[in-house]
Amino acid sequence: MSVRVVLADDQPLIRAALQMVITDAPDLELVAEAANGLQAVQLTEELDPDVVVMDIRMPGMDGIEATRLISQGPSHAHVIILTTFDEDDHVYGALRAGASGFLVKDMALDDILAAIRVVAAGDALIAPGVTRRLIEAFADRPAPGPAPRELAGITEREREVLTLIARGLTNTEIAADLVISVATVKSYVTRLLSKLDARDRVQLVILAYEAGLAADHGARNAS
Repeated sequence: MSVRVVLADDQPLIRAALQMVITDAPDLELVAEAANGLQAVQLTEELDPDVVVMDIRMPGMDGIEATRLISQGPSHAHVIILTTFDEDDHVYGALRAGASGFLVKDMALDDILAAIRVVAAGDALIAPGVTRRLIEAFADRPAPGPAPRELAGITEREREVLTLIARGLTNTEIAADLVISVATVKSYVTRLLSKLDARDRVQLVILAYEAGLAADHGARNAS
């Protein structure tokens, strides 16, 4: 069964390049294209795709507002934000709006296709470069207040795993860093999702930032 995709970008050349590679992938189906956020929301409500690949800067309704409306709407679609590095300020807003992925336009097309498959399967993905820059942005902000109450119930090991998730590490990389098995990491991730009532890995990243875990890590590395 193919993954149904809606593509939203106001640049025809970007849409044409992605349209070509998505159409050529045997397990993906491009069901519609949108040139702005409002069209993306309307097409998502009408077609209920599996994944929406969403640009941020578009005329009329931008990608962040469109993502928020899609996440709050009846569709089960997951949104991947596709942007450029000069839009770092929008990363946090897009994640808070409900995006399940955050990629950059200079990534290899095969990597973008792989991300569509990952997000369609219910996981979440943030490009490592975006994650690093987001951590730096949080490290530069004033020190956060006390950790949110919902983080109080996690163990020290779970806190370590959460911090590494916030750094953008994969399960395999976390396993290597903590010298544990990948299966054990998956178990920790599952427990974190349950304990913190998080929808997916992206929400775990947000909670880690808001608790100051990622910023603390950045400060330790800088010292």
